Amino acid sequence: MNIVLLGPPGAGKGTQGERIATRLGIPKLATGDVLRAAVTQKTPLGLEAKAAMERGDLVPDAVILGIMKEALAEPGSARGVVLDGVVRTVPQAEGLARVLSELGRQVDAVLLFEVGEDELVRRLSARATCESCQTPYTGREPGTKCDKCSGKLVRRKDDEPEAIRSRMRAYREQTEPVVAWYEKRSRTHDDPNERDHNGPRVVRVNALGDIDEITKIVTKGLGK
Repeated sequence: MNIVLLGPPGAGKGTQGERIATRLGIPKLATGDVLRAAVTQKTPLGLEAKAAMERGDLVPDAVILGIMKEALAEPGSARGVVLDGVVRTVPQAEGLARVLSELGRQVDAVLLFEVGEDELVRRLSARATCESCQTPYTGREPGTKCDKCSGKLVRRKDDEPEAIRSRMRAYREQTEPVVAWYEKRSRTHDDPNERDHNGPRVVRVNALGDIDEITKIVTKGLGK
């Protein structure tokens, strides 16, 4: 089962993605992690990505999708994956569809985590991030140590309230069309004849409340 995670920063999709991946016994692939691994391993695409980053440029979609295709082609990903941060724009959604089609696969489900802007500001402004491995922590003071790598926790500039609201505006402008793109292609059990049977199932998740309860909502939406 190939699952795409969508949602604004701070919605908890990373945490829920890890849980779903564990439950289904499939890997979770986050764009940043896969990109860093390709750079570290000095693959041809990893070197292209490194060159772009060193110039201060965004890594081109074609390079990111190429790196993701290599990860998706790994034997460990054959049964499916949970994809976090891979799709942020419609061209990226279209590109991922092409990559999966070339591998004889498709997106089976899209999980959309929904949280109000004021709640996201509250969550993210209380967050600290490890400057070494980028692991986020909520309610931890900057200057303390990361549990994973013992790196120093810092508060990122983009976790300041005004920066968060700016990120939300960018999210809405870029990602809401992605949601519409997937919903147009989605299948429903209520009216299966009206939509593309090969499209993904789009599951909207109210990401407020207890983490375990949200996991139950997600698994029910996936039929798992």
